[in-house]
Amino acid sequence: MTDHVQEQEMEIEALEAILMDEFKEIHSGESGLNTSNRCFQITLSPQDDDADQSTTTPVLLGLIFSHTEKYPDEPPLLNVKSIRGVHTSDLKILKEKLEQEASENLGMAMIYTLVTSAKEWLSENYGQDADADDVEEEESTKDEVIVPHGEPVTVDTFLAWRERFEAELALERAKLMPESALTAPKEKRLSGRQWFESGRATVKGAANVNEESEEEDEEDIDFDDDDFEDDEDDMLEHYLAEKSDSSTHSSKRAA
Repeated sequence: MTDHVQEQEMEIEALEAILMDEFKEIHSGESGLNTSNRCFQITLSPQDDDADQSTTTPVLLGLIFSHTEKYPDEPPLLNVKSIRGVHTSDLKILKEKLEQEASENLGMAMIYTLVTSAKEWLSENYGQDADADDVEEEESTKDEVIVPHGEPVTVDTFLAWRERFEAELALERAKLMPESALTAPKEKRLSGRQWFESGRATVKGAANVNEESEEEDEEDIDFDDDDFEDDEDDMLEHYLAEKSDSSTHSSKRAA
């Protein structure tokens, strides 16, 4: 005949020696178990035994057990509670898991086996590796979401931008050209590119050129219509038209 009481006492002594501060006896009223026998609580965390204990563990689990009269030939009474950070739904899953393992280990002291299983489960679900996986999954989800910024580029929007850019460029070139070059007849007018390539463009204030000599030089040069670039001519004409309108308005205001 098996002496169940002696086996139970030996197991409790072994658990106290192994688990030390993590193992303690509690009142049956706070165990959540329907028994008046001695009840014990083992505090578990997903943290490794050799990890830095000075840091605060965000998750703590309480594994509560009480020996039945014929333990270990029958399962112990088991309960689990969250001391910190364990979800209620997870507690139910863990309790069912431990009760299943207890029924598979009948005939032998099994509390430490259940402790090991609970700690492994806690590490898998609440350990640093699980947190890292969650963070990695969140980051990958963020990477998959592409938030568009600005106006989408289409052929029409690109052509409109190019037209504005070229117009601004032509206006900048026109501002550097002398008045005589801008007011000359079209057939004798230099394009912006031809003006710069001719070497006449200088930094403002770098040289003082006689306006009459400029007009004579311009009259000595013959240009064919094919030498002009239509896009720059159109831009310059647009600029001159705006300038002419501006001068007309100024004259009317003066009158």
